[in-house]
Order: sequence, then structure tokens, then C-alpha cells
Amino acid sequence: MGNSPPDHHRDLDLLNPYARIIVDEALRRGITFRLLDPEAGYFCLTHGGRSIVCLESLSELTSAIAMSLCDDKSATLRLLRRAGLRVPEQVRAGDEEANRAFLERHGRIVVKPLRGEQGAGVSVNIHDADEMDMAVRDARRFADTVLLEEHVDGEDLRILVIGDEVVAAAVRRAPTIVGNGHDDIRTLIKVRSREREQETGGESRIPLDHETERCVHDAGFGLDHVLEAGVELVVRDTYNLHKGATIHDVTHLLHPHIAGMALEAARLIDIPVMGLDLLMPDVRGEDYVIIEANERPGLANHAPRPTAQRFIDLLFPDTVQGP
Repeated sequence: MGNSPPDHHRDLDLLNPYARIIVDEALRRGITFRLLDPEAGYFCLTHGGRSIVCLESLSELTSAIAMSLCDDKSATLRLLRRAGLRVPEQVRAGDEEANRAFLERHGRIVVKPLRGEQGAGVSVNIHDADEMDMAVRDARRFADTVLLEEHVDGEDLRILVIGDEVVAAAVRRAPTIVGNGHDDIRTLIKVRSREREQETGGESRIPLDHETERCVHDAGFGLDHVLEAGVELVVRDTYNLHKGATIHDVTHLLHPHIAGMALEAARLIDIPVMGLDLLMPDVRGEDYVIIEANERPGLANHAPRPTAQRFIDLLFPDTVQGP
């Protein structure tokens, strides 16, 4: 007996929301889809003799060098700093004395692994030496090299660049809970986490880990505290969508200077699809600090912007349709 032909309808159901939005747009244009690896999520799109392998919004059009630059958060910022773009001060975690000197100089810092994604091992708004030591140990579970970074206040902005166009911009807000007067904070977090899972097809949840407990403690509470009705509490300082944060479109508010800066950053990295993360005191303004660049931004996070359409335009320009 020969192998059975692939079941494309079943394969579609195996895709996560970040891949599915791309494949749906490709199929709408008559582009052929083939799932290469269900576990890893690699798929191939083919049209007119041209085939491109993708992993969500990461495709063969992104070079290994560009991907490596984005993977190394320190190298990304050095490259952008040399070009005159604004980035926070950053050092590699070293001995205890050097780490504590960096913390004392800035008052508040971010601790993150050199490499990683989805917010793994990232601790934000660290202002205590013992907390910093614990955060460094946590980050080392994800990478041997750990970065200490100046903490910068502001709204967390993700700008999506595809080709030579800023396609979307969105503010990411930290996960919060609202008290009801009878459930403790631990229970409220679990309930809100389940809601985020349902809202995102299982892609987002709020971990009950040390970082969440630290954030709650810094606000003056414990996980067993019953929050008064109507009281809103931020339960994580990080803005990663996979860790329960929410995202809100602000593309129409983006200043032309910031849009131009994002395009310049993409040209410097030489990357065709990029999510640029900034902190800004006002998303309508011109002041910014770049935190990092992402080589595989989630296109599904930016509804109603035409992210999948622009991505397929980039991959298969012969399928571009009129306005």
C-alpha cells in the first residue's frame, strides 16, 4: 500500500493562529499550501513555480545573519546604537559587585537572557539586589549569558515592518486582574489566565511563577490576599503576549518620525519582516527607546491591519491584488 495523500483540511487545523492567518490568505489567492512538520509548524507555500518555506512570519527571505542578529539581543542594540538610534544602556551580567554597581547606577533594571523569545526568563523593574540575583539565576535557565539593562518607563509599543512599509503598530499592556471582594489574587489570576487562553487559542496565559509573585508583592499584596471589589492590579511587569499581556492597535497614532526610524532599523538589520519593540512616553510623540527586534512577529496580533495580506504580497508579488 502506498502512502495516503495529505489531508490539507486536517493540516489546517494543526496550525496555530499565527500560521493560520498566513495560510488562509495564501489559499484565498490560489497559492498551494503543504504542511512540512506538524510539530514544529513549518509549512511550504507554492505558486507559479516558486516555493517558500515559512515558520509563521519567518520565511526563507530572512537571512541567517538577520535572524542571528535578532536572536542576540545585545548585538541588535549595538548595531542600532552605532547608527544613532536610541537604545537603553546594557551590560552582560558579571560578578556580584559589578551587577550591583549597575543596579545602583540605574535604580531599576531589566534582567533578560541574551537569547530567547516569548518573554522566557525576563524580569522587569528590578530594584532590589537580592531580587536581581534571583532574576539572573532564573534567566540563566534559558541562556548562559544574561543581560542587565537600564529600565525605561513608557508604553510598550510593537511596530510591524513588512518590506518597506510600516504595516501596524500596537501598544502592549501588562496583564491585570480586577478584584471582586471574595476571591484571592491567586484565584483571580487563574481565572484571567483561562480567559486569555480562550481569547488567543491557547497562545497566551499568565504564569503563576516568581515573576508574578514578585510583581504582586511589590504592589503590597500576597497571592492569598482577597482583592477588594473593583480594584485593578497589574500582576506582571512584562508585556509579552504569551505571558498574558493584551495588545491594542495604535497605527493611526504613530508619528511619521517613529515610522521612519522603524524602517531604518529594518534596513540596518537587513530584514524583510520585523517586529520592533520600543518604550515610549507617548505613542503619539517622537521620543523612544528601542528594546529589541523580533524576526518572527505574530501577524495575528494586529487585527484589523492587513498583516497577512502584506506578508503574502512580499512572498508572492505576482499575486498582489488591486485596492
